[in-house]
Amino acid sequence: MKNFDINEDPHRRFNPLINEWVLVSPHRATRPWQGQNEKIHTDALPEYDPACYLCAGNVRANGEVNPKYESSFVFENDFAAVKQEPILFEEDAKPTFFKAQPERGIARVVCFSPRHDLTLPEMDLPGIETIIKTWQKEYTDLGNVDYINHVQIFENKGSVMGCSNPHPHGQIWAQSSLPTQVEKTQNSLKAYFEKNNSNLLLDYLQEELKLNERIVIENEHFAVLVPFWAIWPFETMIISKRHITKITEFTSEEISAYASILKLLTIKYDNLFETSFPYSSGIHQAPTDGEEHPEWQFHMHFYPPLLRSASVKKFMVGYEMMGEAQRDITPEKSAAVLKALSEVHYKNK
Repeated sequence: MKNFDINEDPHRRFNPLINEWVLVSPHRATRPWQGQNEKIHTDALPEYDPACYLCAGNVRANGEVNPKYESSFVFENDFAAVKQEPILFEEDAKPTFFKAQPERGIARVVCFSPRHDLTLPEMDLPGIETIIKTWQKEYTDLGNVDYINHVQIFENKGSVMGCSNPHPHGQIWAQSSLPTQVEKTQNSLKAYFEKNNSNLLLDYLQEELKLNERIVIENEHFAVLVPFWAIWPFETMIISKRHITKITEFTSEEISAYASILKLLTIKYDNLFETSFPYSSGIHQAPTDGEEHPEWQFHMHFYPPLLRSASVKKFMVGYEMMGEAQRDITPEKSAAVLKALSEVHYKNK
């Protein structure tokens, strides 16, 4: 019987953030691919598109006109997934299979820049710092609404991630309930804190920094790593080195450091296959329920779908839908690939 080799043999890894397992199958990384190939869009975007409903001065789908904004711009989502109006509701006290409850919330769009052609890796640092300050303001303003208990800041980049407009932008969905993934994380962080009187992600980060096997980038205030339990091929997580529960606790130095690490990470992503790299990213931070949350640690997830090239993505199907998440390439290999990439954008070489 051969000895277990974590780099070659199939195995499961545990994700303590959501109490779930992922199957890792490194021996499958070289299997041939005859499946779907995504279309690669190589056309250069203009700085301004008169047909884009997110560009400054243009008319949106609901007939409203965008101002001639010069930096980031926030507006109420014209097709919001949640509504602000309160709804009368009486919950059925009897047991039922058909449980439902109304969800109240606010959805907003954050345009990163008036430039139609500038994604995060190609923006300058002051521009990214402005986005961070916008996120801070929105987290505060939305979190102060009496019925808002969670503020989710996220970005879908690229058509393969369902982004309906190429103009660089993100979204904010604030709602009265904790979303399922956040609730799982909340429960895990709180249980760990109550058991150990310490912060799960800070303790985890210290171990990762010691091992230095999955660290991609770090500066004085933040580290980027491929999580030990990563699902997506080149998934990463940004974690603050200081105990910070929410984005509004950043110092001015941390805002600059966060902007720098966002730019460097997204440059590496673009450099990987020399394309505008698609991903879904999102910030996880303390709920806005008025309670203290020492168990929370500010972090940001990046979930990119690309696997082998700019045209081949990972699909979450079959076993992943029926069993559990699975990946081929190991997180250690992914981290090594990303770490070795240049910090200069391929377009500027």
